[in-house]
Amino acid sequence: MSNKPLTYSSYLRIDELLGLQSPRSDGPEHDEMLFIIIHQIYELWFKQILHELGALTRSFDADDTGAALATFKRLLTILKTLVAQVDVLETMTPLSFNAFRARLEAASGFQSAQFRALEFRLGHKRRAVLDGYPQASAGRALLEQAWSAPTLYDHFLHYLARHGWPIPRAILMRDVTEAYAGSPEVQTLLVELYRRDGLEMQICERFVDLDEGLQEWRYRHVKMVERTIGAKPGTGGSSGVDYLRGTLFRSLFPDLWMIRAQL
Repeated sequence: MSNKPLTYSSYLRIDELLGLQSPRSDGPEHDEMLFIIIHQIYELWFKQILHELGALTRSFDADDTGAALATFKRLLTILKTLVAQVDVLETMTPLSFNAFRARLEAASGFQSAQFRALEFRLGHKRRAVLDGYPQASAGRALLEQAWSAPTLYDHFLHYLARHGWPIPRAILMRDVTEAYAGSPEVQTLLVELYRRDGLEMQICERFVDLDEGLQEWRYRHVKMVERTIGAKPGTGGSSGVDYLRGTLFRSLFPDLWMIRAQL
């Protein structure tokens, strides 16, 4: 253990942090630094979101409704910050991005293991995603764990069952490695839950806010990519804007959207 006094710099490891930006372009191009920093910040926020999702599942498991609502508030505030960062990235023009884009080679945000784990934790599970990550890699281990674990919504359904709501056993015992498509029986219960207008209804609305907040970030990301590279193929093997558009308007919590017409 070091005898040196703890300082702001040593606690936050500032010297190491500021040494993690390594532009690859000649010069280097001015905007490559912004591109690197913004995406590193996104990865830090993804880490925090995963951290908060862990706390949220533990709150559901402990039947701690107040803590769950507080964590939802933090998650939704973080999502607003993610959206705001797109404004900063959009100050980069297509010409300035293209000045260093070729240096990225196959690197792409499409490859973010943390974001894929976030999707898995929220219910958007696809086994094929794992194929993009080498065996024994940290990213593969993170995704394997998220793929095999119950989703946030699964934890919520078990929470409701413990609170007296007759969630069908087949839903509670479902294969959690599969994406959840919704249940008419659960939707009937949720309509009644909404009509009682209690804390459980507030939690349902926070799920909807979370889904909507992630969709807002996806939309802003799509438009940012479109204004920067247009119809060009994306790096990392994706089709660019066409791929990103395909991710829009996919409900993470289908039950909560399907009941809207009945309320």
